[in-house]
Amino acid sequence: MTRERWFFWLYSLLLGVVYLLTLPLVLLLSLKSKYKDAIPARFALWRNPPLPSGGIWFHACSFGEVKAIAPLVEALPHSALRITATTNTGFDASGAYTKAHRFLPFEPLLFVWIRPQKALVVMEAEFWYLLFVLAQKRGAKTLLINARMSDRSYPRYLKIAWLYREIFKHIDEVYAQTELDAKRLITLGAKQVRVTGNIKLSQLPAPTKSLTKPTGVLICGASTHEGEEGVILEAFLALKRDDETARLLVVPRHPERFDRVAQQVEAFATQAGLSWHRYSQREALDSDIVVVDRLGELINLYAVSDIVILGGAFEPIGGHNAAEAAQFGCKILSGKHYFNQRDIFLAIEGIAIVEASNLSRRLSQHHLLKATKIKYQTDITPIVESLRDTL
Repeated sequence: MTRERWFFWLYSLLLGVVYLLTLPLVLLLSLKSKYKDAIPARFALWRNPPLPSGGIWFHACSFGEVKAIAPLVEALPHSALRITATTNTGFDASGAYTKAHRFLPFEPLLFVWIRPQKALVVMEAEFWYLLFVLAQKRGAKTLLINARMSDRSYPRYLKIAWLYREIFKHIDEVYAQTELDAKRLITLGAKQVRVTGNIKLSQLPAPTKSLTKPTGVLICGASTHEGEEGVILEAFLALKRDDETARLLVVPRHPERFDRVAQQVEAFATQAGLSWHRYSQREALDSDIVVVDRLGELINLYAVSDIVILGGAFEPIGGHNAAEAAQFGCKILSGKHYFNQRDIFLAIEGIAIVEASNLSRRLSQHHLLKATKIKYQTDITPIVESLRDTL
């Protein structure tokens, strides 16, 4: 038996044991409303049948990644599309592309779940060994697209480079975001690597409806995480004392936080003597603070915002896609923890990087900020051509 086959069976056996040992705990987690759909589907195949055979199978972890594959999806026949995701929001978003969408099962279950496909296309850093191996063994060309290796994660990957060398043996083509990403991926065993840029810049989403912009400066606290809303609210209050017309939109990143953020804003607004409301209850932007508790609205809000305070970087989250706001020339303030969005930030002129402790001052001096501009975008033609060749 070859070394590769030894690794395959040993990995499968160990992961199977882990699955059996953790299954009771995992199923207990499914009792929480956040996981009631995803965990039974991923760990017990509950209402999660295999994808139809013979298509092009995209796997994208979350909402943002599912949205990012739109230009690829649009370039391929609808009948060929198959999509999996791992998060609730990613699963819901994938349903807009095709009815052949599923939660991706946990690796040991892929033995009985995967059907032959013409291609498997995996977004970014979803390095699941059995996903690539079994898809390839059952006839799929395997592609890793929008591949990245951040400054923060690369040292961790190097420590277990032996595992990634085994994974990359079963990835036929790699499309990296930057030259640096490509070099790092090659050191981990990647082959047939090509730099195509970030897919998230290839076709930015357009507004789905026109909103009425209120008078005065409109600030959007976008894709915020735990600990960031408080910083943004305090910075807004400092501005509000100088400019009574200023208004703030607070857009939490995760739906499960909508209620908690609304409670925080209510307490803050009451103490500060400001008006507020939830967007799900009234679709207007006329209060001092609006909690936008509805998915899919952010692009519409960017289109009418003057300033965007981009979440996910004032805490060590990794940042979010600034290009969606930059396409409208918004002034953008971001924290320093944007390590997962390095290439996108480099592609945009004018983003102001600030410490959380300095946000109030920079926001009060917003007239000194520059309007952002995207310097370059991405060419996805090589990926599309590779996939069309499989059809």
